Amino acid sequence: MAEKVKNNLEALRKSRGISQEELAGAMEVSRQTIISLEKGKYNPSIILAFKLAHYFGLRIEEIFIYEPTNDK
Repeated sequence: MAEKVKNNLEALRKSRGISQEELAGAMEVSRQTIISLEKGKYNPSIILAFKLAHYFGLRIEEIFIYEPTNDK
């Protein structure tokens, strides 16, 4: 089973009145990347995670939640 990283990006973005397109532009990624992040279908690069955290004035751990699997 794949490692999971959950996030609260969509709720955070919406609570601040930021569109997916606006966030994508600020992060220099496509809107599709933001959509994939919000749906949990894509894990960001460490650089993108830091950029998002900086943009929102938060720590990475306040946006992305790592959930390790118990499979070994």
